[in-house]
Amino acid sequence: MKKFILTILSVIFTTSAIANQPKEWQLGFQNPASDGMRDIVSFHNNILLPIIIAITVFVLFLMIYTCIRFRASKNPVPSKTTHNVAVEVLWTLIPCLILIVMAVPSFKLLYEQDTIPKVDVTIKATGYQWYWGYEYPDENIIFESYMIKEEELKENQPRLLTVDHEVVVPVNKVVKVLITANDVLHAWALPSFGVKRDAVPGRINETWFKAEKVGTYYGQCSELCGIQHAFMPITVRVVSEEDYIEWLSGAKIKFAKEPLLENENIKIAGK
Repeated sequence: MKKFILTILSVIFTTSAIANQPKEWQLGFQNPASDGMRDIVSFHNNILLPIIIAITVFVLFLMIYTCIRFRASKNPVPSKTTHNVAVEVLWTLIPCLILIVMAVPSFKLLYEQDTIPKVDVTIKATGYQWYWGYEYPDENIIFESYMIKEEELKENQPRLLTVDHEVVVPVNKVVKVLITANDVLHAWALPSFGVKRDAVPGRINETWFKAEKVGTYYGQCSELCGIQHAFMPITVRVVSEEDYIEWLSGAKIKFAKEPLLENENIKIAGK
């Protein structure tokens, strides 16, 4: 019996590590797979959520109290009071203090997200209508990533999230993502890593993540970019360093960036 329970637990945890994606009737965030996302979840659950609940309960209490205490049957002659200095000072200062309490840790989070540590892998993501293109500048690799149609899905492949060519990164390595767009505004978002950056034509934004768990992680374009906005999935497969090196050796052949043709070299030289 004990062995059976351990086996079930092993399957559960293995499954959650293999694929992190939205689930039916899900409440809350996806399971964090990086320090950045873990900090975001902690900030939300331990600071924002209690404050929001407290404000909601307090306002509800005031509304109920006001409806009962100042109903017409109890106050046939309504008060004509228009100002109360103490109340006005309080409802100005208290929200300011609440915002300060929220701002300090949020500024820390923003700083950590914008400060990129020493980079191990660099990837360039380009948004097109309607798919993503990826480039590994240091490895001379470039490929396009299209969503697999529903009728072509294999077993356990999630609908609207599976792509033909995944982004592959090593576990426990800092990955910098350069993000841009070719046509309209897009957004590269991966919830498990706490990553979301706009892809703007003619401009390069950057973000980073450090995946802690081997597995496959799913995201989508988070900008209303047009008619097929819902069909721009993002799939990142996190593998061990050994598997990443093996993938690189094959990808350098399969996705090798084509060199400039001779006449193109001449044109560039002429410029």
